[in-house]
Amino acid sequence: MEPTKYIWFDGEMVPWADANVHVLSHALHYGTGVFEGIRAYETPEGTEVFRLTEHMTRLHHSAKAYNMKLEWSVAELVEAAKETLRVNGLESGYVRPITFLELGALGLNPSGAKVRTAIITWRWGAYLGEEGVRNGIRVRVSSWRRFPNTAFPNAKATGTYINSILAKMEAVEAGYDEAVMLNQDGVISEGSGENLFLVRNGVVYTPPIAVGCLDGLTRHAVMTLLAEEGYEIVEKVLDRSDLYYGDEVFFTGTAAEVTPVREIDDRLVGDGKPGPVTRLAQGLYADLVSGKLDKHRDWLEFI
Repeated sequence: MEPTKYIWFDGEMVPWADANVHVLSHALHYGTGVFEGIRAYETPEGTEVFRLTEHMTRLHHSAKAYNMKLEWSVAELVEAAKETLRVNGLESGYVRPITFLELGALGLNPSGAKVRTAIITWRWGAYLGEEGVRNGIRVRVSSWRRFPNTAFPNAKATGTYINSILAKMEAVEAGYDEAVMLNQDGVISEGSGENLFLVRNGVVYTPPIAVGCLDGLTRHAVMTLLAEEGYEIVEKVLDRSDLYYGDEVFFTGTAAEVTPVREIDDRLVGDGKPGPVTRLAQGLYADLVSGKLDKHRDWLEFI
């Protein structure tokens, strides 16, 4: 990560090197934080932040789920994110808002711990690599199962991502680029940090939210764009074998954007090359976020 000049920290622009928290922060010991991942894109009309208000709304929802009382409104956080991009001179990049518990409690009851909020921006290229975006990535089905419903799968909490980290590390150490995670019932949930789509006989399938995957904003955008092109989009419980029988598989997410999968568990997906639906989804999404599409302009929030 390349440091930028400033981080927004509870209403102030703090130099990157000074944006620190205490070692006894509750979030460090127990994972009591919530966050979002957002991308900003350069367009002919200036920098836009994709679905910024919706991301900040979800941050509020995640905080509420874990009973963290955010001091800042959605509108204030939206403006803070834009200002952080502006002061750092970023025409494009990644935006990471995070709300977490700091000092005031040390124990499983966080009562009294101070709620802190920060927004960090930096330059970030393709999460799964430019080569992966062009030609697809290799994935494996993880031995680690997605957390069951003992937490909130639709709240982006820092502590629960240790589950994804285990799956990601296992995949990378075995020579793969990414993992696919099953839930406790043995059905497909998502990647370690991405939603999953599968194309078979011209129909586009994706697991339903009920299996423990995130209700992703990029997922929703791609579903909408492909449906507008006439594709049937089906939310369906998918078994592991469905991955092997699919004509195309791809991931979506703020970081991953639209990334093709060329191989799963050492089995080629289709002919091993990104298929036409995947390429269409990539193209439509790239045109959307770069301001080249006339529709869905309300998803583009200019700084």
